[in-house]
Amino acid sequence: MSRVLEPYIYEGGIHKHGLMLELLEDIGGYLVQKTPAATEVTLIMFIPKEDVPLVQDLAGNLLGKLTKAPLTGVEIAVVSPTLAYHHLPHSACDIAEHLRRDGANTNMIGLARGMGRRVAMLNDYERKLINEHDIALYSFGIFSDCIMNKKTSLFEGIEIPIVVTGGPELSTEDVSGADLYIGNIGRIPHRMRKSEELNALDVMNKKVGELVDRVREDLSKDPPVVLAARVMKEIQDQVPDISNVLTPSPITLQLNGLRVKLPYDQYHEKIGNIEFDEGFRLSEVADITPSMMKNYILIKLKNKSDIGFSI
Repeated sequence: MSRVLEPYIYEGGIHKHGLMLELLEDIGGYLVQKTPAATEVTLIMFIPKEDVPLVQDLAGNLLGKLTKAPLTGVEIAVVSPTLAYHHLPHSACDIAEHLRRDGANTNMIGLARGMGRRVAMLNDYERKLINEHDIALYSFGIFSDCIMNKKTSLFEGIEIPIVVTGGPELSTEDVSGADLYIGNIGRIPHRMRKSEELNALDVMNKKVGELVDRVREDLSKDPPVVLAARVMKEIQDQVPDISNVLTPSPITLQLNGLRVKLPYDQYHEKIGNIEFDEGFRLSEVADITPSMMKNYILIKLKNKSDIGFSI
């Protein structure tokens, strides 16, 4: 883990984009996600820091655009008290989409009993599902009292960093249990298209990125044994069936693990038996369990202190 990898998004024409993939392989980078759309293609990548100028030069020659994507490799649960239309889920949709523009993978979760002031609560399934992510972002409304005194019950049992968005201008200290509060994003009856609304979403991405940087800094003190991106590459090479998965992001990277969108019962042994050139198997350096999401495979990498070495 001596090399520093930086996350970037390449956007350009699909013609000759294979040159970008070849360069990425030559310099030892990792392709996280490839999204073709008609004549355009979007590549989310991890690039070795010292080789970024090479990739920038090639992007310029291909008339494409290379931008930093600070949320790459982060899976965020965007939690709404309910996704029913009367609760105006428009802002939650825009929040999830805007986070994806900076490289994050987002899953929208509508709670079964999250609405209301007196009965708002999480059930055990929802709590476990949210805790499988790196960050939980709660999309709340426009009433200060509701956000500060009622909806905080939805944080019970959540073990990952909590971000709260709402309409009022509040400080993070006003929202008990939240690691970050972001204002000016409340319930609205339309998509967020106005300049002030888009600016609020940009502020949200910046603040969430700063929170992710702090989490990464804490993680670097006792890092995972192997990079999640390296595990993703080995899965792609040694489990060919992953290429037949039609779900977006068949392998979703997390800060300390991965979500593999294959049935647990059928594939967990194959995943655990993946071998690395250094002479160990994935099951020896990671906990492999069934996910609460559609019985997918959840991989949580062990830390260096647990194993005694890292790659």
